[in-house]
Amino acid sequence: MKETLKKYAKRYFIDAMSAMALGLFASLLIGTIFKTLGMIPKLEILAQIGTGASSVAGPAMAVAIAFSLKAHPLVVYSCAGVGALANTNGDPGGPLAVLLIAIIAAEIGMLVSKKTKVDILVTPFVTLLVGGLLSIWCAPYIGDAVGVFSKVISFAMTQQPLIMGMLVSVVVGIALTLPISSAAICAALGLSAIAATNTESATGLALAGGAAIAGCCAQMVGFAVMSFKENKWGGLVSQGIGTSMLQMPNIIHNPRIWIPTILASAITGPLATCVFEMQMYGAAINSGMGTCGLLGPIGMILGWFGGSYPNTVGVLDWVGLALICFILPAVLSLLFSELLYKIKWIKPGDLTLEQ
Repeated sequence: MKETLKKYAKRYFIDAMSAMALGLFASLLIGTIFKTLGMIPKLEILAQIGTGASSVAGPAMAVAIAFSLKAHPLVVYSCAGVGALANTNGDPGGPLAVLLIAIIAAEIGMLVSKKTKVDILVTPFVTLLVGGLLSIWCAPYIGDAVGVFSKVISFAMTQQPLIMGMLVSVVVGIALTLPISSAAICAALGLSAIAATNTESATGLALAGGAAIAGCCAQMVGFAVMSFKENKWGGLVSQGIGTSMLQMPNIIHNPRIWIPTILASAITGPLATCVFEMQMYGAAINSGMGTCGLLGPIGMILGWFGGSYPNTVGVLDWVGLALICFILPAVLSLLFSELLYKIKWIKPGDLTLEQ
């Protein structure tokens, strides 16, 4: 029973969610980058490319999810329509609606796939019927639930930016290092001003996105720097621009190695919300990317110049971005790790990556 639960937990909450994030990256996120570049004079054609890519976010997510579940080709292709409908009807919880509904549609589609002589009709019919009906009947309620939760986050962030900045930073940072997708979580919760329905809500979600970036950067930069003695430049790059998830085997062996980066995120999150007022106006998925490909900071910058950012970008914004995303995570994590080395909570070799 325990092994079965582990199997399905990995299948649906790790594999499928990670695939959803990739689908979102390959459509909405890259589309946002193209649209922003299209604002440069004589590069307007790139905005058209970006608009096209962004418009297929739902199908891209659903197809990626079905593919991760190792569904048969007809099931995978049929999920494109499911994703489009689920994403549209699930707004503002479109990504979460796509995740849940695409999984169900793909699994039921697989029950009939290659079971009849008219598979080319039966499989897409069943897959699209199940996914379509769920999108019509259930996706709006998923969207409403996400909308309410996002409003709670937004309201709490504007009322208690110190506490919520710390909470969001720590939780999303931990999610980034765990074998789940922090990017998908941020996308599903809409941790960006562009997911908001009004100005007040936009401010709260924008600050939440900034806190999420702080937490993710603290994990990635923190582990990269504090393990430099063991892993050298390869480890610095693979963790700092790749993923801090590489440290999970070491965390399981000695959970105390996680303390420095978590403490760093608990400090940088409130600094992001209360001191520098870092606000995410880019794609929500960027909020959960951290320094992976530098997409967290890039998303923040794209939001500044994307046309909807209400403030003037000044020196303090750039200084805050550098401090929160790079400098403070490195300094704080290194400082805390040295203290833990001294009391022998961390020992040489505890942070060595598996070859």
